[in-house]
Amino acid sequence: MSDAPDLTPTLITPDWPAPANVHAFATTRETGPSQGAFAAFNVATHVGDNADHVALCRRLLARQTGDERPFLWLNQTHGARVQQHYPRRTALQSEIPEADAAVADSADYACVVLTADCLPVFFCNRTGTRVAVAHAGWRGLAGGVLEATVAALNTPTEEIIAWLGPAISNAQFEVGPEVFDAFVAVHPEAEDAFDLSPYRLGHYMADLYRLARLRLERLGIDEVSGGHFCTASESRFYSYRRDNGQTGRMASVIWLD
Repeated sequence: MSDAPDLTPTLITPDWPAPANVHAFATTRETGPSQGAFAAFNVATHVGDNADHVALCRRLLARQTGDERPFLWLNQTHGARVQQHYPRRTALQSEIPEADAAVADSADYACVVLTADCLPVFFCNRTGTRVAVAHAGWRGLAGGVLEATVAALNTPTEEIIAWLGPAISNAQFEVGPEVFDAFVAVHPEAEDAFDLSPYRLGHYMADLYRLARLRLERLGIDEVSGGHFCTASESRFYSYRRDNGQTGRMASVIWLD
């Protein structure tokens, strides 16, 4: 009998009415080879973790798709660009596409975004022919990353369903007035997603989940699940805010059979 630790990642599977050939999950930090501030399943190469540990985490992650298909890794910029194909590239970080969402209409690759408080939003159409995942922090939400992702799906919005993955909750996400203004100045109904902060005058507690739902509703997407996590208060998740920036990243992955 081996005494080697079980490094298989602990996953969260979306509870949503997706077709059987659509597969998705979000990782946690609960099991894996990473250590210290990055314990235990960090797949991000840019946070200062041991490169060998990250590489092992990525290999373990690939196994979870069943056939170790390639992952479409992104250089995320808190913007609204959507990557719509799997590009030829080397291992150089500079050649990884700059985008905050990815779409797939075949089984050739898996879409993935990394988060540690920002909101991952999963999408698929009801016929199971197109999937996507978006990295939506407040800047991305305000900048239209969800709208851009839905447009890239090229599917009638009534045929799209969504699932909101692990993100920071409004009870933990204090923001300044510039964040409030970025949303409310464009869409006044977004005021419903902000409460006055009990900690600092002129600040707000922002609800990323509510902001995302409002934008999806405006697009005509009414089948939206998830949104019941808090990365900052649940120890099973990485949290950039809770850990003062010294932390790993979770992966949100979606693919087609």
